[in-house]
Amino acid sequence: MGPAEDVELAIELARGGREALAELYDRHSPAMLGLGLKLLRDRGEAEEILHDVFLEAWKRAGDYDPSRGSVRTWLMLRMRSRCLDRIKSAARSRTSNAGEDLERVVGATPSQAADTVDASRVLGALEELPEEQRQVLALGYFEGLSCTEMADELGIPVGTVKSRLHAGMKKLRTVFTED
Repeated sequence: MGPAEDVELAIELARGGREALAELYDRHSPAMLGLGLKLLRDRGEAEEILHDVFLEAWKRAGDYDPSRGSVRTWLMLRMRSRCLDRIKSAARSRTSNAGEDLERVVGATPSQAADTVDASRVLGALEELPEEQRQVLALGYFEGLSCTEMADELGIPVGTVKSRLHAGMKKLRTVFTED
């Protein structure tokens, strides 16, 4: 079986065919996992992202366009993108006090947030950001969306999402490092 059969499987997947998902997984997961391991150097994270990519493929199979590349390329690009998002996210979290503060506030009750970080300070800093920056930070930190998912949600290029995230985090970082 080759690329033509993969296209048929993608079409069947778009119709909700579970067998098509299983077949695509069997065919492409070894290469995708290999890519994840190469990029992340952590089997657990690579397996987690592999799982997420196939869930995304299940939900978005109708987006696949054979004129833009093979099913394998479509899946591998999604895997690569998620791995790179994870790498960038990990790098940001190691260097960003503002990001750590935001994560502590997420899901916490007001009293819990006050115990770990000055929640009013975080919320005040967020209110000072331009709407576009506040919007991508909220989607990323509070809804857990990747840059690609934010771009899809907002109908803007991934590069624009990343620029807004960077600018917003830079402004927040200045607020939290002024102490």
